[in-house]
Amino acid sequence: MKKKLIIINGVMGVRKTTISKKLYRELEGSFWLDGDNCWIMNPFKVTEENKKMVLENITFILNNFISNSNSKYIIFNWVIHTDEIMEDIIKKLNTTNLDIYKITLMCSKENLLERISKDIKLGIRDEENIKRSLDKYELYQSMNTIKIDTTNKNINEIILKIKDVIS
Repeated sequence: MKKKLIIINGVMGVRKTTISKKLYRELEGSFWLDGDNCWIMNPFKVTEENKKMVLENITFILNNFISNSNSKYIIFNWVIHTDEIMEDIIKKLNTTNLDIYKITLMCSKENLLERISKDIKLGIRDEENIKRSLDKYELYQSMNTIKIDTTNKNINEIILKIKDVIS
């Protein structure tokens, strides 16, 4: 059986982390990387040096997960907003005996605003997150990925759809 790399991307607030975490728990033999964990720094600075470091961190960890004899599924979620970034990551991976599923989670703009607003009230996000998500929203629609609409769907419905895609 080939291993399966499940890349889940989408705008901030679309539920990538929540869905990836639940999927990881449901798939035996799975490893999970949230790309944000490779970008934790204070202060947060987007520079060419930092972007290079983050991509190297991500591909290093993913390759270790792929080469591990216990892995069947590797789940990776991040805010990858262009096909170019997606391909930059994939081309640095050992793809021998690996099926790759590129899944973009989408939702309506209204639903996205609701979700981010809830996160703002909880202190998880700030107002700037709304602007950044809306600015990149259209980029995700044009990507060469499988689109899953999460608008008004519960987590279990989305997980079932992803399992259907990878089966």
